[in-house]
Amino acid sequence: MTQPPVPLTLYGAAASGSVAVEAALTLLGLPYTLIEGATWAEAAARERVAARNPMRQIPTLVLPDGEVMTESAAILIHLADLHPESRLAPAADDPLRGQFLRWMLYVSSAIYALHWIKPDVGRIGAPESAREAVVDAVHERIAFCWAQMDAQLTPGRWLLGDALTVLDLYVATVSRFGPWRERFYEAAPRMAEVVRRVDEEPRLAALWRERFPQH
Repeated sequence: MTQPPVPLTLYGAAASGSVAVEAALTLLGLPYTLIEGATWAEAAARERVAARNPMRQIPTLVLPDGEVMTESAAILIHLADLHPESRLAPAADDPLRGQFLRWMLYVSSAIYALHWIKPDVGRIGAPESAREAVVDAVHERIAFCWAQMDAQLTPGRWLLGDALTVLDLYVATVSRFGPWRERFYEAAPRMAEVVRRVDEEPRLAALWRERFPQH
């Protein structure tokens, strides 16, 4: 008798970057166990994930063999590469591979990483009294970074052309964070059309509605 696949375990939270990973797992049809917890707001959630990820952050993905993956971009790329038939990432010899890696890491380092500042502006040495000004500055920088990416991409149906990739899922998720979609649409009009298409993808409709509603 064929044994059912051992599910993956994902430490994540609604309205967070882990939803991009959930979207990839949904498209791949991979079973997973979700351990819910907003680590930026809940000490108990940080403690739950600590044994797997000493940084106490989500997303953290535990593979069936016990290997731990952290960092959202790395998780998305790894999942896509494990399932090349899905076409969720260009293959290593695909001419688009370089740009795929470039923009995955750009979203992670230039945009997503800035959100780490917002829950505690003391992380960059700012006093709590400056919180509003710091968050406003972070949002301005994020909008600038989206605009730079938009200016350098020539999307097709999807960001890299004809195939939906995890880059589309990543941008669709991270663009839901502050300064929120209205500012994203203004800063990145070419990517905006693709992101709306990702929002409307029938295979993901239930996930977006349940895990990261926009309103």
